Amino acid sequence: MSLRTASLRRRVTVTVLVVLAVVLVAVGLVVDAAFRAQAERDVNTVLTTRVQLAQQLAKQNVSPPNLVRRVETRGVTGSLSLPDGTFVGAAPLPADARIRQVHATLSGPPRINGAKLTLTADESLIAAAERSLRWVLLATGVAALAVAAVALLLAVRFALAPLDAMTRLARSIVSGERGGRLAPERTGTELGRAAAAFDSALDALEGAEGAARASEERTRRFVADAAHELRTPLAGVQAAAEALLQQPADTPHEHRERLQLLVVRESQRAGKLVADLLDLARLDSGAELERAPVSLRELAEAQAEQVRLTAPEVTVEVIGADTTVLGDRVRLTQILANLTGNAVRAMDGRGTLTLEVTGDGVTVTDTGPGVPGTERERIFDRLVRLDAARSQAGAGLGLPIARGFARAHGGDLWCEAAPGGGARFRLAGLPTVP
Repeated sequence: MSLRTASLRRRVTVTVLVVLAVVLVAVGLVVDAAFRAQAERDVNTVLTTRVQLAQQLAKQNVSPPNLVRRVETRGVTGSLSLPDGTFVGAAPLPADARIRQVHATLSGPPRINGAKLTLTADESLIAAAERSLRWVLLATGVAALAVAAVALLLAVRFALAPLDAMTRLARSIVSGERGGRLAPERTGTELGRAAAAFDSALDALEGAEGAARASEERTRRFVADAAHELRTPLAGVQAAAEALLQQPADTPHEHRERLQLLVVRESQRAGKLVADLLDLARLDSGAELERAPVSLRELAEAQAEQVRLTAPEVTVEVIGADTTVLGDRVRLTQILANLTGNAVRAMDGRGTLTLEVTGDGVTVTDTGPGVPGTERERIFDRLVRLDAARSQAGAGLGLPIARGFARAHGGDLWCEAAPGGGARFRLAGLPTVP
């Protein structure tokens, strides 16, 4: 789409002047026609009045020369043809003269009875008046257009001042200045709506810019933290491998096995961290889930059995009626594994863990120390671990991944205090199967 960028001032001024010129021409034509019609009516009135006067003078036996002289007036001449053939009055006007004539037959004494009266009006005076009027209209119209052009330039400059303000603000933003707004007093007018929309666009632009910078900062911090977290297990693998290689041939088999086990554990830890980072990358790019009916009770029972095997001192309960949801079995299992794993570590491997199947999710409750109210939302940020958990394994990615997959299913995951102490994590809002 190409926007026409002709000068708005020029377009408005020219358009208004053209409209004004058309109006002035129309008014001039109307005035000229009205003047012409009124002049013709006035001539007819004068001729009619002169004929009536001639009839009265004839009845009063006024002499023909005197009668003709008295009926004549400015612009009107008369001539009288008597019954005996005598002609009294002015000579006929040239053939090309613009005239209007009225003929009348007079009645009166014998010498004038039946005489033919001719009154002639010279319309050249009317034509001259018309020409004068047209010149006056033309001069007045041109002067009016000139004055209107000057007034329009000033008025348009004043009217378009808000657009200049918008331009200055846009240029200041391009130059790096932020925070400026037009703040229109009234948003119901055309310019007010445009200014409000401009401010909204600036808000969205600065918000997007701030979000991009925050995202960039989070990404930079995330990469730095991830590199730091990876450094620890990789350093452990390297140290254990070097120690294993430097062992003399007569090193006891038990000591060599401990070093080998350390290499395996640190490798698994690094692999788990890499897998978590890949899961976060999938969530950031929009994870695609396999949708199929999944029994939440079955998942909870399987996870409870896993906890019983890995943490025999933890008492695990599964309660609630079965609910079937439409989701990804692997990812839902991963969510429950993260929640139960965190709960076991929070309870130091002993306590009571309850998995309650609800109508649209699962609630995991432990009897550990709980999560402070100010930290219940922050623990879902990436690479965040509470002070009490820093001495334990983990990179602080489990809960962000669990919430990410919960929201990818259309649900959500949050933390709240459990009655009597401990922490409670609610997975809810999952799409159920009718």
